[in-house]
Amino acid sequence: MIRLFHPPPSFSPPHIECSDNAPEGRSAACQLGNVMLFLIVFTTVVQLAGSDAHGADPHDRPNIVFILADDLGYGELGCYGQQKIRTPNIDRLASQGMRFTQHYTGAPVCAPARCVLMTGQNLSHAQIRGNRDSGNGRIYPGQWPITDDAVTIAEVLKDAGYVTGAFGKWGLGPSNTSGSPIKQGFDRYFGYNCQRNAHSYYPPFLDSDEREVQINPYPIPGHDRKPDGEVKADDYRAKNYAPDLILAEATKFIDTHKNKPFFLYLPFVEPHVAMQPPQQWLDQYPESWDQKNGPYRGENGYLPHPRPRAAYAAMISDLDEHVGTILQRLEDHGLSENTLIVFTSDNGPTHGGRDPRFHIGGAACTFFNSAGGLRGFKGSCYEGGIRVPCIVKWPGHVKENSVSELPSYFPDWFVTLSRVAKVDLQNNASTTPIALDGIDLLPELKSTSTPKRDSPMIWDFHNYGGIVAIRDGKWKAVRRDLLKKKPGDWELYDLDTDRGEQRDVAAQHPKIVKRLETTYLNTRSIEPDFALPIYDKLTRQNAN
Repeated sequence: MIRLFHPPPSFSPPHIECSDNAPEGRSAACQLGNVMLFLIVFTTVVQLAGSDAHGADPHDRPNIVFILADDLGYGELGCYGQQKIRTPNIDRLASQGMRFTQHYTGAPVCAPARCVLMTGQNLSHAQIRGNRDSGNGRIYPGQWPITDDAVTIAEVLKDAGYVTGAFGKWGLGPSNTSGSPIKQGFDRYFGYNCQRNAHSYYPPFLDSDEREVQINPYPIPGHDRKPDGEVKADDYRAKNYAPDLILAEATKFIDTHKNKPFFLYLPFVEPHVAMQPPQQWLDQYPESWDQKNGPYRGENGYLPHPRPRAAYAAMISDLDEHVGTILQRLEDHGLSENTLIVFTSDNGPTHGGRDPRFHIGGAACTFFNSAGGLRGFKGSCYEGGIRVPCIVKWPGHVKENSVSELPSYFPDWFVTLSRVAKVDLQNNASTTPIALDGIDLLPELKSTSTPKRDSPMIWDFHNYGGIVAIRDGKWKAVRRDLLKKKPGDWELYDLDTDRGEQRDVAAQHPKIVKRLETTYLNTRSIEPDFALPIYDKLTRQNAN
């Protein structure tokens, strides 16, 4: 936003006195001097007026790059203990910044996790509390849209003068609806608007802003089976590999906006199944991995693959390579020193299926210890489903090779990134009267102090039978099957002594369970589009 300069009535621009009797050449030089002086003053005034709405010079604010992997488990990176899968670029990122050991997604599946991230509200307040299609009748319908009332971090940063771009999987509403990324604060979008379209890495189209752009005349559907015969990887490939196209658009965004502050949101699609990684990565992993179980024939959904373990590792290495490309492009433009980079995942790794040899889509999450020894996988509110890797790099602000054990989660990023961009959320029209559930992580990132969290972290999840989880300090309460006829009882875990959630101590600490449930009920709101009858009823009673 450019603010007009209004000088006081007594203001008189500086000038050089020029004599009317001066020789012609000297008089012309004097007048030229006045013009030059005026331009200097005018340029200074414009620079002052060109500061953002909150008084911050755009050049004093860092670029923000937020990379979100899809279904990447806590233990699938080398810097988090992975021994088999190569992730050199992400590992290097961790060595250059801070690695969080207790960071949590906003939800254990795609759409609600993205809603929490974008809006800064946990699942007890968020508009999207589970995966749900829009219901518009299309083959790729897009997901249930967030409304015009939702305020996203992209809107806040855009209002503060940032150029905003999103490249990857969206999942918060179809094009030309209130949930479109273009209507939720992004200047540019390219990728999979619909999560169902993202089940294939060779889809018929990708979304460019609010238009569908055909990329494969002979696309590969994301689901198939091959009960017998030879399984060939090339049978499930087509002309254009979507992640490469998305990466190209993301680097183009950096090239175009390198001279102004930008917010680059990269919700990459890997390693979400189906498994269709590039052959060059597949060839780098040993054939011996897959000799025992043989090919994956689609028994647990998605697409067959001749070498499922190698394929799963290849997807993560391909993701790592794409992260490396982004880091190199920032370096090429001299932007690395003034860019805050966050890398994390939307939820835990893919869970098991009917065939115990494989996880869904043939993923080898048991073989790779993808959850890093934590209990549960994607779709679960145990640690394996919601605790995710998180790495932050910000040269000059975040210490290299540092580690944070602070429990943190997705709602914190709205507050933190706003602070990074020097946005005053208390006096920002676009965020009023929206309530935010996060804390400012800047003191932790800068190692100056440990921020205090005044309310528990909450997950109010409406898929997988309905789950509520609450973490307050070392205590974590979980209640499952809330959408079934016989809801489960509360479970309670001491994460300080039981990271793997193997010892339920609810019976020994009933007062703690009651306190956590009461706190949850006192804060949650009812979301009619995502009903949870057992607690909706109690919420209404509590309100009266």
